[in-house]
Amino acid sequence: MQIPFEFWLHHAIFYTLLFLIHYVCGLCVIHYNLKVNYTRKINHFAFFFLPTLLSSVIEYPYSATTFFIDLICAFVFLTFFIAPLRNKFRVLFVMFCSFDRPEDRPWTLTWLYTQFIASYLVLIPLLAYFENREMLPLIMIIIIANGVGDGLAEPVGIRFGTRKYTTYALFTRQKYVRSYAGSACVWVTTVIAILAFQHYFSTTQLIAALLLMPALITLAEAFSPHTWDSPLIYATGGASLIGIFHYA
Repeated sequence: MQIPFEFWLHHAIFYTLLFLIHYVCGLCVIHYNLKVNYTRKINHFAFFFLPTLLSSVIEYPYSATTFFIDLICAFVFLTFFIAPLRNKFRVLFVMFCSFDRPEDRPWTLTWLYTQFIASYLVLIPLLAYFENREMLPLIMIIIIANGVGDGLAEPVGIRFGTRKYTTYALFTRQKYVRSYAGSACVWVTTVIAILAFQHYFSTTQLIAALLLMPALITLAEAFSPHTWDSPLIYATGGASLIGIFHYA
């Protein structure tokens, strides 16, 4: 299948902006002592919202081919930050500083790589399932819960999270802190996302979704390993959606 020019233009602009945002955020961390917890989430929102904003200006036909090219591009983007490259090129080191939390070292990239792979291993069958049943827009509920809710959880928790709890991480025995205020962001965002897509639900299904999904997704985020919440949010949200449409 021939990939349209609009796809390449869209991605060229997207990754140029993403590199620029990472670089500016890295400079803020290095020279102005801005918390990397904040700049990391700026990167997170840029990765989440920029493609949608650009698609409103530069449209291209979506297909399985473009989807898998997206995966490859994201994987290559992460690979730019491996130690041999970032230690050789100052610009990559600065960009890496925008998401390299001190408490995550030396696992920063390992956790990002493994979370990325696990997330798409969950998302791909969910996308196929909902598209086959002509309910693909519903997948946006769990994507919003993760992209917006989880994206807000850390900065909100840092600023307002006086009550904390701990969670574990992969490959280490170190404990990491999360906040109830941050988890509340996930719950509220999920409720709003469900209401935004309420026309896809019957009354019974909507009530079941509002009662179950925010709580389950919030618990998935709360009990997931540090930096590894995306695949568990997708899996929990997808499974609960499927269960609601089967049984409610």
